[in-house]
This record gives sequence, C-alpha cells and structure tokens, in this order.
Amino acid sequence: MSEEKIDSQSPKEDYVMPDNSEKTEREPKIENDEYKGSGKLKGHNTIVTGSDSGIGLAVAIAFAKEGANVALVDLEDNDDLRSAQKRIESFGVNCLAFAGDVGDEVFTRLTLKEVSEAWGNIHTLVNNAAEQHPKESILEIDAAQLDRTFRTNIFSIIYWSREVLPYLAEGGTIINSSSVTAYEGSPQLLDYSATKGAIVSFTRSLSQNQEILDKRIRVNAVAPGPIWTPLIPATLGISYDEFGGGSLDRPGEVYELAPAYVYLASDDSSYVTGQTIHVNGGTIVNG
Repeated sequence: MSEEKIDSQSPKEDYVMPDNSEKTEREPKIENDEYKGSGKLKGHNTIVTGSDSGIGLAVAIAFAKEGANVALVDLEDNDDLRSAQKRIESFGVNCLAFAGDVGDEVFTRLTLKEVSEAWGNIHTLVNNAAEQHPKESILEIDAAQLDRTFRTNIFSIIYWSREVLPYLAEGGTIINSSSVTAYEGSPQLLDYSATKGAIVSFTRSLSQNQEILDKRIRVNAVAPGPIWTPLIPATLGISYDEFGGGSLDRPGEVYELAPAYVYLASDDSSYVTGQTIHVNGGTIVNG
C-alpha cells in the first residue's frame, strides 16, 4: 500500500484500548477441520473487517473453503494479519490484506477502491470489526471511549455499507455482526450493547432502502452469544470456565459461527433479508 494510504488509516483519537489480557490455557478454536466446502461461494469477492483473529478470521476461512476470494481488514499490519492471509491463500483463493481504522471513512473509501481495482465487483461485505471496554459504572465512560466504541462498531458499518454500494454486484450481500447484548443488554458493556442494538436497527432499515432493493442486495446480521474469542480474556480478564451461557451451558466456539455467515452470503438464503440469526447456545431473545 502507498504511503498516502498508510497516513489516511491512522486513528485520530488519543484513546488507547486497555490491555487486560493474560495467557489462558484455553485457546479459541478458529477453524473446524471437519468443515468441507462445496463451492457455495466459488468466485465470490468478499471483504471481512476485523479479520485477523476471532470471528472474522473464522468467517474468512469458511468463505475461502467455499471458494471465495477474501480481503482481510484489520487495525494493524502485524503477524496475525499476515498469518491469516497465508491461511486463506492455502485454500487456493486470492487474498488481500489491509490495515487501518475501519472507523475512518477515507480508509474505507480507499480500501474498497483498491479491492475493486484488483478483483472487479464485490459480492459480499462482512462488517465484523468491533471493540468493547467494560466499565462497572456509566460514570466511568468518558467521551473518548464513547466516541471510539461507536466509531468502530456502528459508524464503520455505515461507512463501509455506503462506500461499497457502487462496487457491490447485483444480488450481493451485506452481513453485519451484532450481539446477544443487543437483546439482553449488558450492565458492564453499556456503550458496546448500545452499538450492537443500533446494528440490528440499521440492518433492518438498510434492507428496505430502495437503492439496495433495486440491486437485489440482501442485508442481514448474525448475533453471537457468549463466544470464546481472543477479545474475551483481553477485555474481561476471565477464563474459559468462567465464561459461557445459554441452555448449552458452555461458551460457543468461534468456528461455530462461520456457517451462519456462509449461509447469509450464499444463494441458500436468497429469500432472507433484514433478519438476524442468533447463534447463542440457546439464549432466548424474543420479547
């Protein structure tokens, strides 16, 4: 990438994400070795944000197994991002990697332009990038944290969905990552759960937009429950045994989410739009 692009990606805020991470004996399970692709996304050009680890990486791997080319987008150009790129390419598909702030609309615009120049039409956009900063009290949430959480979690989804539209193929798909906290709430994740609720409303609204309908684009979301991702020990500082829920009484594995995204990106879900799939271990979220 050019020096100009690198400069445009730099976060403009002084806020630094706290690191509460500790080594844990239980590593997240990103990939299901038994998952065999069947060409559901063969030739699809896809973009996945927040994809150097966790849910985004699991989705990117499943897409690659189904034959999709994948553009990975994450905050930093580090070993995790390059390792993810190598894993995607090992399935015989094309993979691009971009590093920058997904909440920066200039970075968004430049990245989508570069992907389109490399591959042509884009078929699926997965808006997955997110961050969370647990606080015991609303009095502890300052303006910098609030701006950072909303910029990454919901501003970015609006930016990417807006900027991808000229490049999105007719019949393409947009898939957003929400959360069970959008429905249950979370006393320690007030701003995070608010953004996840906004994602549900935005997904429903965008799916009804006339420009979207004219291009037969389907817009859906996935709402993960308690999934054991690298973000959990890093932000909550808890172990696998302390985390979990739903009627299955265990945390979900990252790879268990991927098939829901594959379904929403493929023609299998051709009559599904404006909906949210709940992958949460049995947590009841209806009113």
